[in-house]
Amino acid sequence: MNTHQPTPPPAPARSPRPSSPVYLHGYAPHEARRLGDQADTLAALLHAGTAYPPGSRVLEAGCGVGAQTVHLVASSPGARIVAVDRAADSLAQARGRLNAQVPHAGDAVRWQCADLRRLPFSDASFDHVFVCFVLEHLAEPARVLAELRRVLRPGGTLTAIEGDHGSVVFHPDSPAARALVGHQIRLQAAAGGNALVGRELYALLRAAGYAEVDVRPRTVYADGSRPGLVDGFTRRTFIAMVESLRDEALAAGLTTPGGWDRGLADLRRAAEPGGSFHYTFFKAVAVAPHPGPERPAPHSATSVPSRARVPGSAGMQAKSLTPGASRAASLT
Repeated sequence: MNTHQPTPPPAPARSPRPSSPVYLHGYAPHEARRLGDQADTLAALLHAGTAYPPGSRVLEAGCGVGAQTVHLVASSPGARIVAVDRAADSLAQARGRLNAQVPHAGDAVRWQCADLRRLPFSDASFDHVFVCFVLEHLAEPARVLAELRRVLRPGGTLTAIEGDHGSVVFHPDSPAARALVGHQIRLQAAAGGNALVGRELYALLRAAGYAEVDVRPRTVYADGSRPGLVDGFTRRTFIAMVESLRDEALAAGLTTPGGWDRGLADLRRAAEPGGSFHYTFFKAVAVAPHPGPERPAPHSATSVPSRARVPGSAGMQAKSLTPGASRAASLT
């Protein structure tokens, strides 16, 4: 087993920590395609157990190009979704994606351009909040989580999904390939984000004032027996993300052209016959507390997402991943 995992070194000194979020991967068409590939490949894994009842008010915070929005709409018909992003161009792409992939959705989603640190909504405006692959890009994730709690009604739920690049394990092992993952972690830190934020979800949510915080891993494992995951995740999601950062890594002095090319060639071997790739996402569900002493959230069908059986891993059964099967069954 490959036990070597990249440890995040300090961010390059030449790049001060930004005061506002910076999306490291840019907004080119190939990045929008990558995000779509990721969302579609992982939909069953990441969205399982998350379904909002008809009429419920749902905020998707940081919707980007709508890669996750289409799956929210599909799993929660009748929910009133407001999708927020700070980039107007991304919202336009998200609207187009939804119209193309879920044409019957119609007016299921209202699009809003806004800063997640200062949302244009009154207190307790929403029953539920969904945030996916957003906190990793934020310089102040705790501040954003507190603002999301403000607009969430007491007893309402927040669902957060984030990755953790420190969980990457692949075969054949390669120090050069592991170095590339470490470069991505450094660049994310220099941009004001945190590529290891998945492991911090519990602490962040508790610090932001949420109650009943429950965090569970969602593991992706891909080898030749799962060609869809090899292509959709290993090759078209993770490797595509890493290889897009070549110019940034070279400009920051993190590597040389030869070093980069060796590492990328070795990383690609994980998607070839005989190779394997492992990555862990973390999915958290938390509750906005009622004023006063902490009380349990209501469990009526009109206010809390479905608590259906949750698969623990793509290609794996939940009982093989997470101890305490009875508790896992209550995870959204």
